[in-house]
Formats: sequence, C-alpha cells, structure tokens
Amino acid sequence: MKRRDFLRSGSLAGLVMGAGPAAAFEVLDPKAAHELAGKDGFPLLEATIDELQKKMSSGLLSSRKITEQYLARIKAIDQSGPALRSVVEVNPDALKIADEMDRERKAGKVRGPMHGIPILVKDNIDTGDQMMTTAGSIALLGHKASRDAFVVQQLRKAGAVIMGKTNLSEWANFRSTRSSSGWSSRGGRTSNPYVLNRNPSGSSSGSGVSVSANLCVVSVGTETDGSITAPASCNGVVGMKPTVGLVSRSGIIPISATQDTAGPMARTVRDAAILLGAMTGVDEADPVTRESSGKSAPDYTTYLVGATLKGKRIGLEKRHLQGHEAVVGLYQSAIDQMKAQGAELVDIELLKLTAPIGINERTVLQYEFKDGLNRYFATHQTTVRSLEQLIRFNRENADKAMPFFRQETLEASDQKGGLDNAEYQDALKRTTGTRKIMDDLMAEHRLDAMIGVTMGIPGCSDLVNGDYGTGFYFASPAAMAGYPHVTVPMGYVHGLPVGLSFVSGAYTEGPLLAIAHAYEQASRKRMPPAFRTVLS
Repeated sequence: MKRRDFLRSGSLAGLVMGAGPAAAFEVLDPKAAHELAGKDGFPLLEATIDELQKKMSSGLLSSRKITEQYLARIKAIDQSGPALRSVVEVNPDALKIADEMDRERKAGKVRGPMHGIPILVKDNIDTGDQMMTTAGSIALLGHKASRDAFVVQQLRKAGAVIMGKTNLSEWANFRSTRSSSGWSSRGGRTSNPYVLNRNPSGSSSGSGVSVSANLCVVSVGTETDGSITAPASCNGVVGMKPTVGLVSRSGIIPISATQDTAGPMARTVRDAAILLGAMTGVDEADPVTRESSGKSAPDYTTYLVGATLKGKRIGLEKRHLQGHEAVVGLYQSAIDQMKAQGAELVDIELLKLTAPIGINERTVLQYEFKDGLNRYFATHQTTVRSLEQLIRFNRENADKAMPFFRQETLEASDQKGGLDNAEYQDALKRTTGTRKIMDDLMAEHRLDAMIGVTMGIPGCSDLVNGDYGTGFYFASPAAMAGYPHVTVPMGYVHGLPVGLSFVSGAYTEGPLLAIAHAYEQASRKRMPPAFRTVLS
C-alpha cells in the first residue's frame, strides 16, 4: 500500500541478500553511472518479451543464457555498483527451471509467450521452493512456504522462470505513519535508479526498480492503494492494478480482502498485457475470483491490435491541472497529444467526489489487515503466529526491526475487533460506494476511461522523517472501488519520471490496456535510468 495517501488522509547477516539498514551504500560517479545505464553493453537492455522469444526461437539465446545474464546484472548493479537493493533473494533453482524450459522448447513444446522468461516476484508472495516469503520483515526470516501462491502456480504453468524475490516497503507499507517507502528490515533501502537518493515509492518498490533497471523483463507486484502504480510511476515503468478478483490473492500476505490484488510491472504495455494473461484464473481458495469467470482473457494482447485513441472519450482529472508547474506541463502535453490522436477530453472531478471517503478506507484496512494476517499465520509455519506476536517480536528486537520508525499502524489494527463489527461494516459500505461514483461519472459523460497524474515527482528517501507528499496522487478511487488502473511513463522532471494513469470500470482490462498502449505508442516516453547521484 502507498502509505502516504492512506494514512495522511547479527545473526541475520547470512539470511539477508545485500545488506540491512546499516550497510554501506556504494554509488558510482555520474559519468560511470551514465555509461552503465546506456553504454555498458548489457545485451538485454530494454529487451521485450517478444524480442526474447524471437531470440530463443531462432536459437540465438536460450532461457538459461537469458537467466544467467539477468543474474549477472543483479550481482553487478543491485548487490554492488549503484547498490539498488531491489532484489532480496535469488532463486537457487532458477537455472534448473530455465534448463527445463529449454528442453521443452527443443522437444517442440512451447507453453506460450512467457515460456522461458525470467521474472521476479514481490517478497509477500508465497513460492513453494527454497526462497523465503517475509513481507520484508526479519520476524519472518527463515519462513519458506509449503506451496506456491495460486498466481505463482499460474506463472509456472505458463513457463515463467521464477528468478527471485524483490524488496518491498515492509508489511506492504502498513506498519507506521512515518515509514520510508522502499525500506524493509530484511532488505534495507531500495534506491530509485534514476537518482539514487530519491525514493522508489512503494510498496512494490523492488518490483518497479528491478524492471526499470533491466534486472528482469517483467515483475509481479501487489497493490492495496497505489503499491503497483506509484512505484511504476516513480521508476519510469508500466504498472497495472487489475480488477480485484481477476488475479487470485491466496498465498499472498494480505492487507485487505476488499482491495488487495497482484499485478504486472513491465517496461511496455504489451509486456504488461502478456504477463497479466498468465496471472489470471479462478481459484477456489479465493472466492472473489469466481466473479472473473467469463470476464478474463487468456491473451490481453489481442486488445492492442489496432489500438487507437481516435474517437475515445477520456475524462481528465481537473485537480491535476494545478500544482507543480513541471508536472502540470507534462500532464497538459499528454492531454494535447491524446487530442492530436483523435481523443475527446472531458473535464471531470473524480478526486473531489472520492476524497471524503478516505477516512473510511483506513478503517476498512485496519480491520481487514488484522483478520487477513492472522488467517495467513494460521495456515503457514511462521515463527510468529499472530499480529499480536508480531508486534511483540518487533518490540523485543527493536534495534533491528524498528531502527528508524515504529509500528503504530500494526498496533492500531490489533486493537480492532472482528469483521462483524458495525464500524467496519459501515466503513466498508462507504468505501465500496466509490464504485457507483466512478460508474455514474463514466456513464454521465460516456467515457471510455479517466486519466490523472499517477504520482508526483519522486521525493528524497528520508528514513528519519518518512515519506512526504509531492502534490499528485490518483490511485485511491480505483483502489477503493477495486477497479483497474494502468500507469504509463508520461515524462521526466529533472530526470525523474512521472506517470500518467488510466482507470475505468470493473473487468475492462482489455480496452483500458488498449487505450494506454495507444498513448504509449504515440508518446514513447520510457527512458532507461542512468543511476545518477544528483539531479540532472
């Protein structure tokens, strides 16, 4: 969850990849960093899934070779060099999986577009292998899930190579009102690859950074309110939060049964569409996925064929026409570009209608976090067995678990009652009422989608004072409604990326991806990071 918007409406050394909070922070000088970003000769720089598939089909590359190259890249710039710390653990079985995918290909079996493609997944998603699942918390060090999360099962069936786990804002940024996004007690601080002292946003910080820095071609993040879209925006990549119910949540450490979902992060809309198609499926262990039956697509790239903005009616969030002049300038340029492509833009005030509901969202998440986390602990062999025990562990190990900020969000959630509580039921009714607000607004103006600035300019990482707002945020309406949200790079301010958001109604992922793709192809704003130490 993107904490700012929600809340403001060693024995460990051998278990942690890279370093914890006190580790040295090595950086490159700007000249060397620029060469590393664009002139380092990395053969897979900005590679797409289609390009990798073509090389594997022709025999120029194998899944093993691709995986080896990404693993080397992780070692070179994530564990050392600019020390991004976006990956907390690599899968010791990654090359074995890649070899199996190569054998299948040689035998004439190709499972689909994800066959042999190495990916990274967020460290709150269960993998039934040798890797841990910790939500970034040292309280869960050593915890290895007995089975894959359903979404990981789907990805393995599609032929993906699960290459490693990414760092995240600890407990998906649901621990403190003063947390710094991208920091966890397990993985330390993840850096923004564009300017290293800038914040990568969260909570899917590592997933966004790893894709942006070309440590993988695509990754999996999770979102409750902005945790995919905000880090996608701040790291210059595409991120998609699908409709809640399209992707199973079973086997994912939860915050909210109402708002949680996993989703794809990629450098192109097409790659995000490919990954999304491999992630979907009805899971009996997650009843809400039954609603997606007949509404999902095995291949979302079919919607991208001939995608155009011509004739599309797009609602533009008026509030984002004011604020930081450089961000407003990017937004206005995007609007003008869509108009030039034949779209009709209509002024709307979605944020004005939904902002008063934010206080109810906080209540819903506190109740659902306690209920969901205790259920997760009850079905997993973790050392801590309840939210109450987690809080106690953190207090007893405060020097390592809480060196910078505390756990008042955990404590407030633990004070809540059950889901039959009237306070929860009333708050839930109000937050899910966002669906009617969005549906009515789209119907009134006959809209195909609504747009806004995903997130403001990435701020500086501050472990002492925590995150601070930078003036723009568009995730909450779709988050509370459980509706799809795609962000695409919109441009740069002093070399720092800013994203443009597209949102629409339930189970409209295909048409929404098509609109985002049409804008992406017309604008082409994605640029690889240069790992600078200062602003450009």
